[in-house]
Amino acid sequence: MIYTATSDGWLDLGHRRVRCALGPAGVKPAADKREGDGASPAGVWPIREVWYRPDRGPPPACELRVHAMAEDDGWCDDPADPAYNRHVKLPYPASHERLWREDGLYDIMVVLGHNDDPPVPGLGSCIFLHVAKPGYAPTEGCVALAREDLEDLLDGIQPGDAIEIRQ
Repeated sequence: MIYTATSDGWLDLGHRRVRCALGPAGVKPAADKREGDGASPAGVWPIREVWYRPDRGPPPACELRVHAMAEDDGWCDDPADPAYNRHVKLPYPASHERLWREDGLYDIMVVLGHNDDPPVPGLGSCIFLHVAKPGYAPTEGCVALAREDLEDLLDGIQPGDAIEIRQ
């Protein structure tokens, strides 16, 4: 199944539509996406795996590979580093996103298959599906949902499902 997020701030779960947040620069064609541009990349992105904070709830119920996050988990966002757009353990010498956050945004985080097979330096990293900020404030380029909606999506997700980001 393909779940579609549109630039007007909605995601289709199949059985209902829910609010979502995208990047402040809107949705760009994937070929035009650049690291740090604040845009969400248009395209169909496979849902790869799920990460969650075990101190903030049980593992999500889903058919995907699920990882319990640790305080030293990160994701490299440095285009010059060989681990670009990959999971890393902290401390890490290159620029990276810390997965263990105090704000709750990554309490449940889903890795989307944008620019990962193999990653092309500079075309964007850390494109995740995660928990939305209050009021659905923009992400850095990810797709964000209310936690309940994210849990609902994961409850029905199957291997091979994808998120489409559309203008």
